[in-house]
Parts: sequence; C-alpha cells; structure tokens
Amino acid sequence: MILSLFACFAALPQAPTPSPKELEAKLESVLALDTRSAEGFAASNALIAELAAVELDAAQEKAWRAKLAKLAAKSGPQLEADSGQHWFWPAEKAARGKQGASGRGLYIVGGATKKPKGLLIGMHGGGAGSGDAWTAHGALDDAARSLGLVALFPEVLEKTERGWTDSGSEEFVLDLVEAAARTWKFDRNHVYFSGHSMGGYGTWMLGAHHADVVAGLAASAGAPTPVFGPAGSETDIERGIVPNLRNVPIRIYQSDNDRNVPPLANRVAAKKLEEARARWGGYDFEYWEVPGRAHELPPGGMLALLEKLEGKPRQPRPNKIVWQPTLAWKRHFYWLWWDAPRSGALVEAELDAATNEVRVTCDGDAAGLHVLLDDELLDLDRELVVKLNGTEVFRGLARRNLGVLARTAQRNDSALTFSASIVLR
Repeated sequence: MILSLFACFAALPQAPTPSPKELEAKLESVLALDTRSAEGFAASNALIAELAAVELDAAQEKAWRAKLAKLAAKSGPQLEADSGQHWFWPAEKAARGKQGASGRGLYIVGGATKKPKGLLIGMHGGGAGSGDAWTAHGALDDAARSLGLVALFPEVLEKTERGWTDSGSEEFVLDLVEAAARTWKFDRNHVYFSGHSMGGYGTWMLGAHHADVVAGLAASAGAPTPVFGPAGSETDIERGIVPNLRNVPIRIYQSDNDRNVPPLANRVAAKKLEEARARWGGYDFEYWEVPGRAHELPPGGMLALLEKLEGKPRQPRPNKIVWQPTLAWKRHFYWLWWDAPRSGALVEAELDAATNEVRVTCDGDAAGLHVLLDDELLDLDRELVVKLNGTEVFRGLARRNLGVLARTAQRNDSALTFSASIVLR
C-alpha cells in the first residue's frame, strides 16, 4: 500500500514547533523544488511531512495563504515582457546581449502586453522536422490583441509528429503559464490555449491534461490522437482527453475536405464529448465544420474561433470533476490529489455542500488518492463525510495544516490552493 504523503507526518516523532522564520524558510525551499523529477518530489515530500505537523485555525490559514502567495510569486522565473522573440533558457548574456541570439525554449511575446485581461498560449503547427512559432504569431497575435490578452507563442523543444507532448514541450508550456503569471498581472481565470494543425492537437492534449489551468480551448484543424478499431477505422480518441474536459469550454474548427487533418478524428472526438455530456453533465463544446476550406484557417481567421470563448472564465473549483490521468507528474487536478496517478484510471468526484459530503468513484485501485478541501468548498468546522465507491472512508473534522497549503501553493495559483486533505485509501 502506498503511504499517504499528506498523512505521513503522523508517523514522525514530535519535535519543537519551528519559529515563523524557520517555517518561512521551509516554505521557500518547497516552492523552489521541481517536483516533476524523482529527486525533487522526494525532497518536497520530506518538507511537506514536517510542515503538515503545523495545524492551523481559520485565521492562521488566511495569514499563511497571503504569505505563500507572495513567496510563490517570486519563487520562479519571470519572462521578458517586451514583444518579440526570447528564450526560456537563454545563452549567457555576455554572449547574446539583452535579446539574445540563441538559447533553448524559444517563445514569442505578443498580444496585449500592457494591462492584459488574460493570457493566450498560441501553439504552432508542423510535424517531423518542421514547426515555427512565428506561424502561430501570424495567425493569433492580432486576435489576442483584439481580446485584450497577452500572448505567448512557444516553439516545441523537438520537432516531431506529436511535438507538443514530446521531449518536454508540455512541461515547457506549463512553465510558461506560471512564469507569465509572475510577469504580468492578469486574471488566472482567463488563460486560453489555441492553435492550428499540430497546434490544434496541442490545444486538445495539453488543454485536457491540464484542464484545471485553462478557461477555454480553441482548436483549429487539429485533432486529438485517434484510436483505430479492428477494421482500421477511427473509433475513439486517446485516453485522458474527453473525461477531463467536463468543466472546460472547447471550440473545434474543421474543414470537411482537409487532407492534412481529415475530419474523422474531430468528428469522433465531438461524438465522444456528446456521450460524455449525456453521462456526466457539463461539456460546453461546439464543433464547427465547414465545406471546402482544406487546411486553411477558419472563416474570419482565428479571431472568429476565439470569440466563441470570449468572456468565459475558468471554473477552478467545480462541484463535479471527472479525471482520467495519463501523466505521472500531473498529481494535482482541481481539488483532487494523487500521490502516484494510475494512468488511464477513471475518477468521478462530487461535492455536496448541503450535506457536507464528498462522493468519489474510482474504477480500480485508488491508493494515494486524496480530496483537497478548504472552507470555500465545504464547511471545515462541521463534520465531513467522504465516500469512495459508495463506502464511507472518512467521517469527522478535516484538519487544516501548513503542509497541504504548501503542497498546493507550489502551482502559484491561489484558486487551486487548499488547506486540508482527506486520503481515500
């Protein structure tokens, strides 16, 4: 059985309570770690176990939230704020000057860079040996500016057929979102992903894997990876996509005669979204297919597609979640945490504020799966009931503690920061 990383503090010997200064130093250390690596995750777990011993009341939670928000805002890199081409991992400044001529992690800044309302990540098309961030800039920069969004146009780290999910490009995009939040003051509930061709594929895949990050997705002439049946026809799409999109609006554009990205994959995906809506509710989607435009942009350009999402905010704390994890390092999804996510598992979770209850189902081993809570979700001063697959696994008062706050503050996103955790198995 996997030892709960949020609960393992209970097995440690009691030690003198650290001073506020000592606690702050530990929090800074937690926030500085890269938890995607095995070493970083192990180091984080050790610190979290110590911090979890610090219980909090509501007033203390509020004070530590404010402190953590300030620490998280300065715990990682910022981006170059001026429009143009930059590198996330630049070469030495002495060799490159301010702008730089080389480096790794190319991205272009565009859109509304002064007082933006939100953020657009624009993903380019391409394939094996091809792909250029400037093509996404050309298609999306004016649209972002029209909508008041600062825009980042990253280039995949390796030009493959599935460039947005290969070679660390997915992690790169998520790091750009976090760094952008430190660079500009925009509403984290207005982050959008969009792209054309392979960029549409990236929009589908990254948007679904990280649905808790985004307010909406606009995929143009690009589809999620299809699954083929025995006769060679497309019958499904890759796991970890449709279930995760329950609370994220998605707008899908397709031409009926596109030879580069034939329409069948997107038609199947739209059908699966419709089936998911009938099963779980939610799923705000629109499939927009037009005749005769081959692999061109939508009629009216990308602005016409993005306008279908205008004003739609993220739902960071929905009452109902459906999650099918596929990434080992994606452990936090809305108000769920999984120490070691089981790839392809299907988790449904629902809050009931009237009864102060959480109901979770999981189609297999749920070891290490947690519910994350705070007073905005449920009343932590009342008895809580948590059920897994219809069986009660917890009844009592949830315990606010600094470890859960620190763990969830690592994302530098106050809407996804919680103070209590209930392990299900």
